[in-house]
Amino acid sequence: MAVAFTKEESFETASETLLPDRPISPHPNLVTEAGLRALELQFQQARAAYDATSTIEDVNERRRQAANPLRDLRYLSARLRTAQLMPDPPSADVVAFGNTVTFSRDDGRVQTYRLVGEDEADPKAGSISYVSPVARLLMGKAVGDVVETGGQKLEVIAIS
Repeated sequence: MAVAFTKEESFETASETLLPDRPISPHPNLVTEAGLRALELQFQQARAAYDATSTIEDVNERRRQAANPLRDLRYLSARLRTAQLMPDPPSADVVAFGNTVTFSRDDGRVQTYRLVGEDEADPKAGSISYVSPVARLLMGKAVGDVVETGGQKLEVIAIS
C-alpha cells in the first residue's frame, strides 16, 4: 500500500511539475531597448525565483515550486536568444517599429500607441505589438493616410 501511495504521489507531482512550455511566436522577435532590458530583468527574476526553491527540503514541494520559474526561464531564454534589438525609428514621416502613432476612428475616438515587440506590448499602458492587426495596417502610413479595418476607417493624425 505504501508503494502505491508513493507512485500516486509521484505521478501527481510529475503532472504538476511538467508544465507545458509557453508558446513562442513565429514572428521575428523585434525589441526596443526598453523591451530588451525588461526581458533581461524578467529572466533575472525567474532565475532568482528558481534559485529560491533550492532551499525547500521536501523534494515534491521543491519541484512544484520550481515548475513555474523553470518554464519562465525556458521561455525567456529563448526570447533573449532570438531578440533583435531595433534602432529608434530614423524619422516620424511614416509609421515604423518604435514610433508612437495617434489615429482617429470613425466613432470619434482618438487613440495613441507605440509600436513595440510582442513581449513588451501593453495596450493599457499605450503600446501594441508590431504584429497586431492595427499596427500592421498602420505601418508605412503617413499623417493623413486612412486605412480600413472591420468596416471602420482609421486616420493617422500624428507620428512621433
